[in-house]
Amino acid sequence: MDLTTEGRYRVLGRPRDPDELLLVELSADASDSDGGTPPDESYDPTYVDATGYEGDLAAAVDSLAAGNVVDADLTWRDGDPRFADVSVVAETTFTFADGVTGMFEAAKQTWMVAEAENEGMNARVTRNTDGDPNGALYVFAKQSGARDLFEEFRDGVTPLEPLVRRVDVGEGEVEVPPESEQAREVFVLRPADEPFLAVYIVFDREGMLATTVRDTYVRD
Repeated sequence: MDLTTEGRYRVLGRPRDPDELLLVELSADASDSDGGTPPDESYDPTYVDATGYEGDLAAAVDSLAAGNVVDADLTWRDGDPRFADVSVVAETTFTFADGVTGMFEAAKQTWMVAEAENEGMNARVTRNTDGDPNGALYVFAKQSGARDLFEEFRDGVTPLEPLVRRVDVGEGEVEVPPESEQAREVFVLRPADEPFLAVYIVFDREGMLATTVRDTYVRD
């Protein structure tokens, strides 16, 4: 008898095989946090077969993008999961760009502070011309040796989820609508000529800032 489980997941895309989707499990209220306790941060990875579906379910699976939050029913057969049902809760997307040039000044300044304080990372809130918060920016030192933080974020080895959740639980004075009401775009940018990697969580995926970052750094 097949086992069916249900849960809320973050889609991480297809980093291992184009025929399977990588999901990490979230708590049931992960995209609707009201400022309470962040969800359990285990983020167990699950690779789900993305082929062989029919009708509406096939269309739904094909449309899933890295960063989406979904509610999914998974049917397990011989330890391998397949979608029985899936619906998108939040249309947040994760966008990765490697070898970018002309890194924006906010990222450079944030990294300069990290260097001055002899720290391996730093963070700040960015604001628009009216002074309203529009993004959370994190910079991390590029890792030496065999470790590749950019690929770790893309493959889910090092989860991006805790950074996204900090926005959703309203840390500090920043208050933005929950992810289910205002989808984010999370940019992971590795500059070609800077000693850091940037993770930029833009609060409004449809806003001007997200469009500007996308047009400047992301190549098709």
